Amino acid sequence: MDTDTRWRGEITSTEVDRLHAEAFGARVHTDEESDWARRVEEHCLGWVTARRGGELVGFLVVVWDGGAHAWLQDVVVAANARHLGIGTALVARARQESVTAGCEWLHVDFVPGLRTFYVDACGFRPTESGLMDLTVC
Repeated sequence: MDTDTRWRGEITSTEVDRLHAEAFGARVHTDEESDWARRVEEHCLGWVTARRGGELVGFLVVVWDGGAHAWLQDVVVAANARHLGIGTALVARARQESVTAGCEWLHVDFVPGLRTFYVDACGFRPTESGLMDLTVC
């Protein structure tokens, strides 16, 4: 089955939230709690969708500073669609569109278990970064 990967592809909040919940072990929010379509449209450079047979199986968000830097966020692929090249296709499309927008740097943070994907498969260079949990401040 072919995968249709699109920049700023159509999404519903429900389908993105279900995919996000599966990938990150979070609860599924109601549409009133989480309006993905509005949030990405208002706050992001763009997003990439991947669909197989019409079903959303991959998604990522590209946030940016309005200039040279863009960041990947919420990179998710459905469990039943992993290891098919969908994740690398999402990242490649995000890279292409970030360059088109004039960005010079694409950043991503990831847990150690995803190093092979981001560094080896997608071509990121490892760097140090920091993270602060604002829920405990």
